[in-house]
Amino acid sequence: MIRLELKNLSKRYGTHTVIRDLSGVYTTEVLGIAGSNGAGKSTLLQSIAGLLKPTSGSVEWQRSNQTIDAEALRENLGFAAPYVQLYEELTVLENLTFLKDLHPPNSTADPDELIRQFQADPFRDDLYGELSTGQQQRVKFAAASINQPDILCLDEPGSNLDTSGLELIRQWLDQIREKNGMVILASNQQDELDLCSEIIQL
Repeated sequence: MIRLELKNLSKRYGTHTVIRDLSGVYTTEVLGIAGSNGAGKSTLLQSIAGLLKPTSGSVEWQRSNQTIDAEALRENLGFAAPYVQLYEELTVLENLTFLKDLHPPNSTADPDELIRQFQADPFRDDLYGELSTGQQQRVKFAAASINQPDILCLDEPGSNLDTSGLELIRQWLDQIREKNGMVILASNQQDELDLCSEIIQL
């Protein structure tokens, strides 16, 4: 079981406070972060993922009562968001192969299998920069899976996706559940929040 604890977490940009003294302990398999635009969903998600440093307070991860330190978190966390881009001048397959090479040599991730899983076969050899936003979203999901994460952070995952794409998200979440992992999903879309078993309301 994975455990996330937020202790008096605050994040401020200049004089503007986005998150103030947020605390909580979460062990649910799919945790939602909800709120209107500008409420701080992305800021909180990035802070939880270790991509942003809180102004004050802390984020602590545990698995089976063992602390997950920053290095282990990087190795075991996948992150996908509309604002995270891959290399436009590389093909889909080249992007995923490059990302796989950045991970430890014992990684068993298969870029071709991820391409099939996220239904990117028709454009596997196309340049990422020439794909539609919906196609790019599928590739971002594959990229977030390249390290076979136990912890998955998704920011507005349904952006630019059709019905089949939303079904892919559901199947992806089921995979993380099966390995006793945790998904944290930031969204203001009710169909996405319905996938969550607990929600942080901002």
